[in-house]
Amino acid sequence: MIFYIAKRLGTGIVLALLVTLITFLLLASSFEDVARTILGPSATPETVTGIMQAKGWDRPVLVQYFDWLVHLLQGDLGVSVYTSLPVADSVVQRLGVTLSIIVPALILTAVIATALGVWAASRGGVADRIAQGVSLVGYLVPGLLLAIGLVVICAVQLKWLPATGFTPFSEDPAAWVRSITIPVIVLMIGGIANMAAQVRGRMIDELRRDYVRTLRTRGIPPRQIVLQHALRNAASPALTVMSLEFIQMFGAALIIENVFALPGYGSFAFNASLQGDIPVILGIAAFGVLLVVVVNLLTDLANGWLNPKARVR
Repeated sequence: MIFYIAKRLGTGIVLALLVTLITFLLLASSFEDVARTILGPSATPETVTGIMQAKGWDRPVLVQYFDWLVHLLQGDLGVSVYTSLPVADSVVQRLGVTLSIIVPALILTAVIATALGVWAASRGGVADRIAQGVSLVGYLVPGLLLAIGLVVICAVQLKWLPATGFTPFSEDPAAWVRSITIPVIVLMIGGIANMAAQVRGRMIDELRRDYVRTLRTRGIPPRQIVLQHALRNAASPALTVMSLEFIQMFGAALIIENVFALPGYGSFAFNASLQGDIPVILGIAAFGVLLVVVVNLLTDLANGWLNPKARVR
């Protein structure tokens, strides 16, 4: 098990290095343009050269990358070019807002999708058709259209929920719940459709296996067979789908946060990209890939616990 964890962790570290290196190489070509943007219309070749030297952007790209990497390992991501605020503190603050909508959405998605998929696979008939109908609707309805519709109905007409804005949990838990309700629902719809279909398909395969027939002949209650045996064997692919849903929700947050004016990770990344704030973009890339690596590692560990055969891969 230790070797399995070390192997997965090593793969994640290599992935993180590759992603941050590629990001740095792509940004390197825009260093001079960013310097001109900072200086404004009055920029001259001499002042551009001066700010490039002051920022260290005139050095070889690989030297700059390794210097940034050393500071990253020390917890220092530099400061924003435009606000002069520490990048690490800004990213962590914005990441907390994003996770406050993604984590509830992911948990609710997993619970509802698993229940729907198990119900459809074990009952069949009308239950199966209802589950497939729900999945089809989730696939077909665009998230942006759903967001606009919920705002019009729940915020504008019924005035149940706020249309935009975010209230921290520490300030007012009830207001926090109201502020994230619509974004969470929007993130959940597509995830439930995808995950329920995966759970349903896997559960149908498991319920057709020989060990299930053997358990039935021994008089094991159907509920116990479904929940204690078939569902555990079907959980491994579902966990993989859930990790992919987390990454997809993380990407969808870019749109959701701009629609609902949430001061989160996605809107922060969007604004930094428009401004060409290189330290912030690098910090966002580092935190993003770190989060993906951690989620994938936890998923692999859970799969290894549920299915020991997965540890040999």
